[in-house]
Amino acid sequence: MTTSTEPSTKALFGITGLDDILGGGLTRNRLYLLEGDPGTGKTTIALQFLLAGAEAGEVGLYITLSETKQELCDNATSHGWSLDKHLAVFELVPPESLFEESQQQSLLYSSDLELGESTRAILQAVKERKPDRIVLDSLSEIRLLAGGSLRYRRQILALKHYFAVQGATVLMLDDLTADVMDKAVHSVAQGVVRLEELTPEYGAERRRLRIAKYRGQRYRGGYHDFTIATGGVQVFPRLVSLEHKTAFARTQRASGIGALDALLGGGIEQGSSTLILGPAGAGKSLLAIQYVLAAVARGERAAMFVFDEELGILLDRTREMGIHLEALRDQGLLFLEQVDAAELSPGEFAHQVRRCVDTHAVKTVVIDSLNGYQAAMPQENALILHIHELLQYLNRQGAATFLTVAQHGLVGSMTSPVDLTYLADTVVLMRYFEARGQVRRAISVVKKRMGSHEDTIREYAIGSSGLTIGAPLTHFQGVLRGVPVYLGDATELGPAAD
Repeated sequence: MTTSTEPSTKALFGITGLDDILGGGLTRNRLYLLEGDPGTGKTTIALQFLLAGAEAGEVGLYITLSETKQELCDNATSHGWSLDKHLAVFELVPPESLFEESQQQSLLYSSDLELGESTRAILQAVKERKPDRIVLDSLSEIRLLAGGSLRYRRQILALKHYFAVQGATVLMLDDLTADVMDKAVHSVAQGVVRLEELTPEYGAERRRLRIAKYRGQRYRGGYHDFTIATGGVQVFPRLVSLEHKTAFARTQRASGIGALDALLGGGIEQGSSTLILGPAGAGKSLLAIQYVLAAVARGERAAMFVFDEELGILLDRTREMGIHLEALRDQGLLFLEQVDAAELSPGEFAHQVRRCVDTHAVKTVVIDSLNGYQAAMPQENALILHIHELLQYLNRQGAATFLTVAQHGLVGSMTSPVDLTYLADTVVLMRYFEARGQVRRAISVVKKRMGSHEDTIREYAIGSSGLTIGAPLTHFQGVLRGVPVYLGDATELGPAAD
C-alpha cells in the first residue's frame, strides 16, 4: 500500500453532499455496499470514490465482472476523468483461449466462470496491487456464480476477511438484478447506501439516496436528492434548519413605499417570512420586487427564484416601470434564476437557495411562486415539510423571505393550492374589488407575528411607475369572503391606474 501520504481518518467519496450525509466519509478498512437498480449512478459514485483516494495519494483498484475496461474508461471520459493515470482496472473475463475453435464446446462468459477461479483471480489482483481502496462491480455476478444463498454468504465473508487483512476500504456494488430479497451482504457490510430512481408522470427522472445502515456512526437519515451531471454525481443533503442557527439583530426593513410600511406597522422584520396571497394579475410579484429594490438600496444582496413567469417577460414588464432587474443582476446585487419545476428536485432547489445565502450573504429571498414549487413535489405533505425547513433555515440566517401564492379564481370565493398561512410570519392579502363600474385592487394584512399592523384595507394601483398604495378605505364589506365590495363615496377612492 502507498505510504507517501498519511491517510485521513475517514475515506472520503469526494462528493461533498454524500460525505456530509455520512458524517465525514467511510470508516477505513471496512466493507460497504452501494446498491441500486441499473442506471441509478453506482458506477459513477464508485469511480469518484477511487479518484478521491487517488488525489489523496492512495492506490485504487476497480474490479469489474460486468463491464469491460473500455466501457469504464468511456464512462470516465464522459465526465472528464482519466482512469489510466489514477487507478487500476482489473477486468475479470474468460481467457482468450476459450474463444479458439477447439474450445467452442466449452465457451464460457464471465457469469459462467467457476466461483473458485473467479475468487482466486480477485485475490491475486489485490495481492499484486496492494490497494487502499477497492471497488467490486458487481455482486450480482458473484451471486449467480455461487448458485445458492449459503455459498454466496460464505464467499462474501471470505472476501471481507481477506480485504480486512489487506487493510483496504471496500465498496461493493449491487445492481439488484438477481435475488433482491437476499440481504446477506446487508448483515455483513459495515454500511449500506441505497440509490433510487423515480420517474414522475411528467418531467425528468428524479434520483435520491438514503443510508440504510452504518454501524457505529451517526449519519443524516432520510432521503436525499442527487443528480448525475457532467463531472460526476452531486448530492443535496436534506435540509435540517436546526443545524443552522445564527445570531442577528431582528430589525425592521422598510419597503420604500410609505403607505405600505404603515400598513405593515413599519415594515418587515429581518429573519421573518411573508406570504403574499392573491389572484392572478393582482401584483404579488411586483410587491415582492419592491422589497428586493429596497434591499439593494440598503447595500444588501437579494435573490429571486422565478417558477411561473418567463424571465424575459418579467424583465421587460418591470423595465417599462423603470425597474431594471437585469442591471442589478449584472452588477451582482440580484441573483435572478428561472426555475423549471419539471427538471429540478426540491432538494436541489433548497441547495440553490442555501448557496445564495451562505456564499453571497443574501438577506432578501423571493420565491415566486409556491404554485410552481408545488409542481416539483409529488405529495402536498412533503411540500409543506420542505417549505417549513427552508423557511426556518432562512429565518435563522436573518433573511427576509417573500413567498407568493396564486389563488384559484379571480373573483368570488378563492382557494389556495396549499395552506401555508400558519407557517408564515406575515400574511398579505391582495384582492380585486368593484366600485363605480371599475375593477380595482385592495390590499390588507391579515397576520403579523411580530409587532402591530393596520387592520385597515388600502387601495393600490399598478401603473407605469410601479406600485402605488393609497390611504385606508373605510367603507368595505365582503373582503374576507373574497368579494370585496366598496360602499363608500367615490371621493375616497384613489385615481385609476395609468
